[in-house]
Amino acid sequence: MKKYVVEFIGTFFLVLIIVVSVNGTAGDMAPLAIGSILMVMVFAGGHISGGHFNPAVTLGVWIRGKVNATDVPGYMIGQLLGSLLGAFTATYLLGFIPGATPISTGGTFDFVGGALAEFLGTFALVWVVLHTATATDIKGNSFYGLAIGFTIMACAYGLGGITGGAFNPAVALGISAIGMTTWANILAFLLGQLLAGVAAAFVFKYVTDDTLKTNENGK
Repeated sequence: MKKYVVEFIGTFFLVLIIVVSVNGTAGDMAPLAIGSILMVMVFAGGHISGGHFNPAVTLGVWIRGKVNATDVPGYMIGQLLGSLLGAFTATYLLGFIPGATPISTGGTFDFVGGALAEFLGTFALVWVVLHTATATDIKGNSFYGLAIGFTIMACAYGLGGITGGAFNPAVALGISAIGMTTWANILAFLLGQLLAGVAAAFVFKYVTDDTLKTNENGK
């Protein structure tokens, strides 16, 4: 249960900062704020849950063999609930920020282009997570959170103009629930993101000789 609580808290703050920074006064600096909050939450919770805060990451880490199958539902439920609470808390707080932009439902984006953008951004994220936070060759390194946060920041700047740059099914749920994107986009989000988590895990296993087994804590 402790791992699920950590996943809930980390995802809550990730989505909170996404919504507030994008709709508040952060402007072009929003991806920096988003990458930074992910980085510090990964550093904070990584030693307990692995610091996924993303169902696509959990899926990839499970395929890689670094989290127990019995923990996967708890991880994902914690992430989805954290996202929803973070999104709705952010909408409340925006009412207290001078100059904040009211949240309005965005338009649909091209399905193929959007799914591809979400696939690429999520693949990059899961790929970096697997190599920096689960590979035995660099076990115990001190840079994994920085690498993960900067991946999201770079992908948000590079691909965010296509879909908004969720790269995370929990984020997609949260921003859809509050109207930052229309529900018509949800299939493209989820298809691209979840396929990317699977693909990154299998490519990781192909290109490495890392055969680490899941330990009793799923870490």
